[in-house]
Amino acid sequence: MKVVHQRYVAHSEAHYGGNLVDGAFGLKLFGDAGTHLAISIDGHESLFAGYASVEFLAPVRGGDVVEAEARLASKGTRSRTVDFELRIICRALDDTGRAEVLAEPIVATRARGTAVVPRGRDDGTV
Repeated sequence: MKVVHQRYVAHSEAHYGGNLVDGAFGLKLFGDAGTHLAISIDGHESLFAGYASVEFLAPVRGGDVVEAEARLASKGTRSRTVDFELRIICRALDDTGRAEVLAEPIVATRARGTAVVPRGRDDGTV
C-alpha cells in the first residue's frame, strides 16, 4: 500500500543561496504522507518513532512541484516500517514563475522510518 501527496514549493520556502529549500521541508512532507498511510492502514494517525536512514540526493528549489510517497515496507504487531521518496515533478526555470514539467521525475530524498500504532489501536479500529 502507498499514498502520494503532491505540493507546489513556494519561493518563500527557500532559505539558502540558489533558491534552495532545506531538507527538513521534505521530511515534513514525509510526515504528512506517513500519517495519511497510517490512517489508511490502521484507522489511526500512529506515532512516528524515527528514521533508520535519510538520503538527500538532489536539491529542491522554490517554484518546484514535488510529490512525497509513503509506501508500507513491512507491518509488525504495532510497528510499521515505511519507505519514503520525494520526487521533483516540475522544475522552476527561474524566479519569474517559468517552470517545466519534467519528462522523468528527479528523486530528491529517500528515507526509511518506523511508525508505531498505540496499544489498543492495532486491530484497525478507531
